Amino acid sequence: MSTDGFDHHMSDADALMWNIEKDPLLRSTIVTVGVLDRSPDWDRMVDKIERGSRLIPRLRQRVVTPPLRLGPPHWSADEHFDLSYHLRRVRAPEPATFDTVLDLARNAAMESFDRARPLWEYTLVDGLADGSAAVIMRVHHSMTDGVGGMRLAMMIFDLDRDGGDPGPLPEPTNLQVISRTDVVRRSFLHRIRRAEGIAIRGARNSVSLTQRFARRPVKVVEEGAVAARSIAKLLAPATTPLSPIMRARTLTRRLATIEVPLDDLKRAAKAAGGTLNDAYVAAVIGGLQRYHEFHGALVDNLRMTMPINVRGSDAPMGGNHFTPARFLVPLGISDPADRIRGIGALSRQVRDEPAVQLTDALASVLNLLPTSVTTALFGAMLKGADFVTSNVPGPPFSVYVAGSEMTHMYAFAPLAGAAANITLLSNAGTCCIGVNTDAIAIPDRESFVKSLEAGFGEILALA
Repeated sequence: MSTDGFDHHMSDADALMWNIEKDPLLRSTIVTVGVLDRSPDWDRMVDKIERGSRLIPRLRQRVVTPPLRLGPPHWSADEHFDLSYHLRRVRAPEPATFDTVLDLARNAAMESFDRARPLWEYTLVDGLADGSAAVIMRVHHSMTDGVGGMRLAMMIFDLDRDGGDPGPLPEPTNLQVISRTDVVRRSFLHRIRRAEGIAIRGARNSVSLTQRFARRPVKVVEEGAVAARSIAKLLAPATTPLSPIMRARTLTRRLATIEVPLDDLKRAAKAAGGTLNDAYVAAVIGGLQRYHEFHGALVDNLRMTMPINVRGSDAPMGGNHFTPARFLVPLGISDPADRIRGIGALSRQVRDEPAVQLTDALASVLNLLPTSVTTALFGAMLKGADFVTSNVPGPPFSVYVAGSEMTHMYAFAPLAGAAANITLLSNAGTCCIGVNTDAIAIPDRESFVKSLEAGFGEILALA
């Protein structure tokens, strides 16, 4: 672990996410669009991002991958770091509306990163017709997950419009440049340390397992069988979507947004005896039910991927700490309160699966396979998912960018092989919902969004 809570190398889960991009459909680009009440002071914004890049190591690091995948990819200082490449400013083309911003963000979501540079880009969009502005923030998922990304972003945002005197520029964090020779040497040392750690843990676990087996042999065998079934369920291929209409998988994207009052959604969840996430997912499922009914498509279940957060309170900002759980969700629960309770029960069942806690161990095994095999196996796990839902807690108060208030913040997470990803990012009392869709799987974006809005409407009626 390096200073400031950033690892020197990728975890097994991050490395897996990095390697499977051999298949473009599995790219892990996260795009967040922040809406600003006015155009920020450009010089202040440049200064703020420059400061952030000096304090947050990952913003000035690029990925160095060892040959033949001898070890995990490492984070190396970009000795020619150029802030002007990562921070850009454009004037919105006509008609200069928010849809114009979404078109720019959609292009950012479809582009791959330059792997010779740090994996992030910010673009300020000036000159919107209503006097507002927007910032399009693009990062690679291997840098961090949604929760870590918000913690990282809070080091760049201000808590008031004035921002105060920032003082002199801090010295950049001292980062090491890692050569190809260095990464080979580090990879060998990493494998030696890992083998030693596995041997030590294996010996300890063997002693503990032997003692437990001697006391309760039947229970130990049952626990092992449960864990094996859970892992098999997690890794089971599902290449065919269950939806009869959202079946195409392409690189073409369309983006849309929905806003819901956060307190209203919380009240609706409480009225049904569920959590905020239960109410959110129930609303999305209600919308998907309506969308399929609109097309005359009868389907009992859809396959949903939902990230399960395993990030501890002491986890670093860098890296990912979630498990992509897949499970079937029913489309036939007409009562919204029953749907909330049903989704809550399903979600708790998935979170309690033993395989959820074994993500890194499973990723380490997959990373030992040839890249093409790993990509095909992981693609088989993900491309049969119909949709993805994600819920990221954002700031409960207003944040500012160089004198401009960020009134809304929408996250458009990667499809990861699905037809749609619907992500809730809360911002100062509003649920800002980013809808990322495969434009060929869902050609009628407006109908899809209207169906989702109706799904949220019936849930909010419970409040």
